[in-house]
Amino acid sequence: MMRLVTRLLALFALTLVAACGQNDAPPAKAQGGPALWQVQRGELNGWLFGTIHVLPKGLAWQTPAITEAMTASDRLVLEAADLQDEQKTLSLFEKMGRSAGLPPLERRVPDEEKTALVKAMADGGTNSQLLSGYESWAAAMLLSASSQQGLGVSQDDGVEPVLIEAFKKAGKPIGGLETVERQFAAFDTLPEAAQSRLLVQTIHEAKGMKALYDRILAAWGKGDMEAIAKEDQIGEQPDPMVEEAVLVARNRDWVKAIEPMQGHPFIAVGAGHLTGRENLIELLKAKGFTVTRVQ
Repeated sequence: MMRLVTRLLALFALTLVAACGQNDAPPAKAQGGPALWQVQRGELNGWLFGTIHVLPKGLAWQTPAITEAMTASDRLVLEAADLQDEQKTLSLFEKMGRSAGLPPLERRVPDEEKTALVKAMADGGTNSQLLSGYESWAAAMLLSASSQQGLGVSQDDGVEPVLIEAFKKAGKPIGGLETVERQFAAFDTLPEAAQSRLLVQTIHEAKGMKALYDRILAAWGKGDMEAIAKEDQIGEQPDPMVEEAVLVARNRDWVKAIEPMQGHPFIAVGAGHLTGRENLIELLKAKGFTVTRVQ
């Protein structure tokens, strides 16, 4: 399983933290173009696009095939349409992620991880006093966000804002497969032991986040899903309970949301949901959908 924290927390955490640093390099082009599939069953004839939620400024990823699919579609379907409402997202995060009487963050990880936790916080410009008021899953998100400050990426430059602007301009509706509250609930309902393990994995990934992100970005830009899938074999494996709650269970829920759809939706979800165990493509095929790679 590709490293869970980087696959998932980039979307949430960068929404909750002030803008990341800007990338002053000239605009680059995605080599070959990100992966795109046509999805068909009954009255549904739409597209499935694997996104990356945070990107360097100026990366040109739209290809003729993607533009054609967007033009031919009748609506945009994101993971959660209300994620772009930053005020709502932050309010939900604060409501669901904070609890009274929590122990200091250092007491929520094994003794052998305490030094690495302190270093990860210092490297990211945060500290225990700021994070200890949050439940462990929320602290992990914020620690991940602080660790990403040096990547030169931002959610503002990600795929979703571009899609939203294009569909709004075309006067097409925008919906979601779930809500932001459902996304946060996947973490919030984890038992503390699983949240602690997620926090530990976040600490470990902070050390090599730039190299991992660069590899994923390169693979995504040329639609190399095999390379993305190979990341599953690198590094430590995610906690099975976390993987089930925040990846697999959500994929199953998304299939239920897609099944009654008709028309020509352009469905855009994180590329990490399209590889690995019980990924969205496999689950759709199991329900009788024809899923054909078109880019």
